[in-house]
Amino acid sequence: MQASMTENRRKAEPFYWLSVAKPKTSSEIVNEARDVLRTVKTQRLFTPTDEHRKLFGSQSSLCPQNRSSSVFSLDTSSSDLSESRPPSGVCLNPLADKPTLIISEKKDEASFVFLPTPPADAAEVRKVSSAWKGLFRTASQKDLFSAKVVPLDQNEVKLDFEEPAMMMNNLDRSNNCLAEQKLYTSINDESRQLICDEHTSRSGTEDSMEGTPGKFLLQLQGERSVNSDGRFADEELQFPCDQKKEPGTRSSQPRASGWKRRVTGLKDETGINEWEEEDFFWHTKILPILHELEKREDNIEQLCLACTKLYQALDEGDMLGKRFKRRNILLKTLYKLVDIDSDPLSLKLAKIILAMKVEGKNLLGVCKLAFKICRNKKNYFIIQNDTLLDYLLQVLWNEDLQTNNEALVYCMAAIKCMSENDALLYKMVSKGAVEMFLELMKQINNIKEHDMYFSKLGHLLVQVTATLRILADCPLARRRLGDSGAIPELCVALEQRGSDKDTCLWIVSVLSKLSTYNDFCAALADCSRCYALFLALLNKYQKQQDLVIRIIFILGNVTAKDDQSREQFFKEKESVNTLTSLFQTYYELDLNALTWHHDRKGEEHPKYPSKTEDVLIKLIRVLANLSIHPRVGAALAAACPLVGLLVTVLEYKSVDACEELVINAATTINNLSYYQVENSAVQDEKLHIAEMLVKLLMNYNMDAVVEAVRVFGNLSLHREIRDFIMQKKIYKFMIALLDSKNREVCFPACGVLLNLTVDENKRAFLMEEGGIEKLVDCLQDFGPADWQLSCLICKTLWNYSEDMTSAASCFGADTNTLLLLLTAFLDEEVELECSLDRDIKDCQRVYWEREFKPVAEKLRDRIQSHHSSS
Repeated sequence: MQASMTENRRKAEPFYWLSVAKPKTSSEIVNEARDVLRTVKTQRLFTPTDEHRKLFGSQSSLCPQNRSSSVFSLDTSSSDLSESRPPSGVCLNPLADKPTLIISEKKDEASFVFLPTPPADAAEVRKVSSAWKGLFRTASQKDLFSAKVVPLDQNEVKLDFEEPAMMMNNLDRSNNCLAEQKLYTSINDESRQLICDEHTSRSGTEDSMEGTPGKFLLQLQGERSVNSDGRFADEELQFPCDQKKEPGTRSSQPRASGWKRRVTGLKDETGINEWEEEDFFWHTKILPILHELEKREDNIEQLCLACTKLYQALDEGDMLGKRFKRRNILLKTLYKLVDIDSDPLSLKLAKIILAMKVEGKNLLGVCKLAFKICRNKKNYFIIQNDTLLDYLLQVLWNEDLQTNNEALVYCMAAIKCMSENDALLYKMVSKGAVEMFLELMKQINNIKEHDMYFSKLGHLLVQVTATLRILADCPLARRRLGDSGAIPELCVALEQRGSDKDTCLWIVSVLSKLSTYNDFCAALADCSRCYALFLALLNKYQKQQDLVIRIIFILGNVTAKDDQSREQFFKEKESVNTLTSLFQTYYELDLNALTWHHDRKGEEHPKYPSKTEDVLIKLIRVLANLSIHPRVGAALAAACPLVGLLVTVLEYKSVDACEELVINAATTINNLSYYQVENSAVQDEKLHIAEMLVKLLMNYNMDAVVEAVRVFGNLSLHREIRDFIMQKKIYKFMIALLDSKNREVCFPACGVLLNLTVDENKRAFLMEEGGIEKLVDCLQDFGPADWQLSCLICKTLWNYSEDMTSAASCFGADTNTLLLLLTAFLDEEVELECSLDRDIKDCQRVYWEREFKPVAEKLRDRIQSHHSSS
């Protein structure tokens, strides 16, 4: 309110021709410019949704060989089921006799576990390990479940191995390898029963535990005896253990920490108890569900139900993650179901596989599967009722950027698709996804251009910024973007990825949305490099309309806020030349499109602006906003090519064809015509501009009429324009506008009439056209509500009555009404009636005292002196 009243205080000045020439101070000129010139608003650009929901969109400039494929295979062959070292090629025949566990019931005898002598060198160890692995493959399920069990005395040694390869180092190459044993027995308190489990060898990678299905105890015949205490040594074995992390938290410790397990005898039974419990849980809870999955591959509903039960059972048994030693068997069963074409089933499978903390090809495959599910909008209902989002966010937070960059691309693409659903969007924001995305962007920004991963991570950055653009529409997400300093990080990414058109497009899309809010505009203005970045992109991608239009929309929003932003942009090298070049390019494109449209007769003009017209609309808006700054506006008024292009828009475009474009051009010309500088191109073209404005006056669009009248208000300070107005009878139109009862229409019309009354030979038109009567009516209508307009009317009547000999002959029947109004308005109590707001009252009081009162008193005294004499 206060700002609007401040604007209403001094708008009469540009239209008032002083009877005595008096130079104005620079501060007066600046104040007038601030009050008279106006910023231009424009509509936000529309970004259509990609209906096909491909990974990088149908308009992506990335070549297929340079980006992740949107079409992918999710069959079993695309997954690394073993997650272990490659096979050695050695395959042994299975043993004829089933392995026997010798269990002694005598408590007073020492128990011995005999192991063969270790091989002489490492090469022999590898051979034996390979043979062991080949033997595991050939063992039949029937043989595994039919192994003999012999009770073992509790004093016997218990070896708790979690790593088969460790034991393989102790095997002698002369001994035959035992077949894999899988045995299920009941557990009781009186006698311990040992279970031989299925094993596979594995590589020494971070996911090392995946190839170890379980613990096992074997009593082997051999020459080597154990120590007198019933064990080999106090040797500690360390294994990787996955640390569970919730989305949104990052541990400073490595992801794989050592998990120590000591090979013990009677003194420590904790390990064997845990192993027995896990083995019992596996056979009673998990294995039946896996058998059910294998039997019901043709029943999707039953498979989904079984997957739900499987996840619940794994969670109950604490078997989710990498520590579960039979995870390979589990993953192999699940991957057999991936090929079934059912999104609900795929969702269940993806959740379980992600919960198992897979890596490498398995992680890539499950992320592709998640993207396949999420890009189908029909699946939103089942997704939002599941926990897939939690696991995807966990992958995004925990996985290494460089090692798993392709998997993260699909993971982020799946999250982007989810963000288009309001329920899922608010869910991910509440889980800290905004901060997670910005942290991910910061890590990508830390990768320099010479790095080998720079280009690959650009694909991930496309997905991150595309998701941020969707989140920018959410108020809660915008607050978090502001709190997390999103603007500086986006500017850094824009500077680093200037050669990647797709990335630049998404970044400026985010900035264009955020720039519609004052806080983000201020943050953008604080980034000193942003103007240079935008100009560089405009020069590089001059004909990329989707990118250009967003950049100039951002510039229009930033320059609409304050003079500092306008001046900073203007001072950038080649800023005006870049805008002029853009203007010329898109003017020619639009002119060619207009010619093509006229050649196709019978087709109606499109209802909405074309892309080319939209670029021109927003580009002219930037020029209008820049011209508010006194120095910048004076420089733009002297730029002949720029002014020429603005006038050309008025020539070849009609309001009916593109209303916003024409009105924006007229507003910009009005702002530039304010500056009375010697080399002004607007002043050189003033007669030509006046001719173009006549077309707007004849239009039914009132906004176009008002803009034309405002330009005439500034141009009518010149005698040539006043003569033109009289010649073309435009003054009649100005008088007619006084009947509108609209302040925005009456004010510029009064300004033109005020300037016309400067010439003595033109004053009589007011009486001839009923102008006096309409001016008095306006004074009565607006009165105390608008002292600025009232002052403008009094100045017009003062100029008109300069050579008055009789009040009756000058004002006619309106003399008494005018005297009564002036007397009433000069009462000191009247100026307080305009508003109840204290600040507005103070503002109006100042204007009433300094502007209205002196002119109104002189006019009243003049009328009274001539009225009494007559």
